[in-house]
Amino acid sequence: MTVTARRVLTIDAAQRRASVTLLDGEQVVAARTGAAETGLADSLAVWAAECLKEAGFAAAALDAIAVTIGPGSFTGLRASIALAQGIGLAAGVPVHGISMTEAFGAAFPTLHRPLWIALSARRGRIFLECDGVAAAFAEDDLPHPSGPIALAGDRAGDVAARLAARGFDVMLTDARTCSGSAIAVALRWRIAAGAPVRSALPLYVDPPEAKLPAAGLRPAPQ
Repeated sequence: MTVTARRVLTIDAAQRRASVTLLDGEQVVAARTGAAETGLADSLAVWAAECLKEAGFAAAALDAIAVTIGPGSFTGLRASIALAQGIGLAAGVPVHGISMTEAFGAAFPTLHRPLWIALSARRGRIFLECDGVAAAFAEDDLPHPSGPIALAGDRAGDVAARLAARGFDVMLTDARTCSGSAIAVALRWRIAAGAPVRSALPLYVDPPEAKLPAAGLRPAPQ
């Protein structure tokens, strides 16, 4: 892989709106985005193929693939990471996992306080990634920061309001979502810093809602 990772394909389905973005240097040459809903796995694959076709080069010409690893939607993470790994394996391109803290943090290179990421979770709860640890919390059971913090993500406003009401020093950023460009910047920062490649493994917080039947699976047809 080149040191700068010029040609980068980013895939994100951890947020409410999924995206596939293809960058050549700083320029976005193709992008697709849409709501994360039924059929997401098929949509992501189609978007990736369309972006490569629009850019006019094959997947093997990529320098890297960057995929968000969470926290976020269980189904979205499973679909996006599987696609990234599939493309990378078929094309011989390295796949890098990017956390939501890294992705959002790329928008704030001079931020002088820890950044907490607050994202929507199931059953009205909130995913929080702070200090490299992700967990889900009820709105009334948020952790207390040990010092000044900044907040980003689609639930950042709710968390900021509740923590500020309790007297904590909270700075609310204007970042509710992170872009494919930000994900690519986060990857390039890791490469420039000489950080090891992070495996594209999902950062699951909640277990999947789908469960096997109590009596087990039906036997295969004869």
